[in-house]
Amino acid sequence: MNTQNPHSASHDAAYTAVAALSGKHLRVATAESCTGGLIAKLLTDVSGSSAVFEAGIAAYSDKAKTDVLGISPEILEKFGSVSEETASAMAKAAHKLCSVDIAVSAVGYAGPAGGTASAPVGTVCVAVASERYSEAVKLRLNAGIGRDAIRYAAAEAALRLIVKATQFYR
Repeated sequence: MNTQNPHSASHDAAYTAVAALSGKHLRVATAESCTGGLIAKLLTDVSGSSAVFEAGIAAYSDKAKTDVLGISPEILEKFGSVSEETASAMAKAAHKLCSVDIAVSAVGYAGPAGGTASAPVGTVCVAVASERYSEAVKLRLNAGIGRDAIRYAAAEAALRLIVKATQFYR
């Protein structure tokens, strides 16, 4: 029987992100949809994360994205809830609302239901925003890996973007 944690890569990514943030005295916030707070959970599972983690916003519905984060309804209408543009807008909103150095976001269709013809289940977009670096990435994950694995893959991708963004700070 395999007793290894199936999500150990995500936990390792969280440790790496906290270390990168700590080493440069940077603060981070999250704005999450499909991950529902998983990125924040993984970060705060790491001892010492209180020195780097500011806040996490789980804006699951489009209403929360507009009402809480202030995302323009036009962005959601034009690009859809699951798009690089929406993920970018969410990261930028969290960056501003939480007054942090770096913010990340994740949107996607984790399944098993949902998705569209252009963004089927397994489509995930993650983004990072800071004064020095911003990026949005679209992932096309195999829907067959399941909801849990899709959510962890999205969180891990967001954690990697945090590490990437820290490289633009001294």
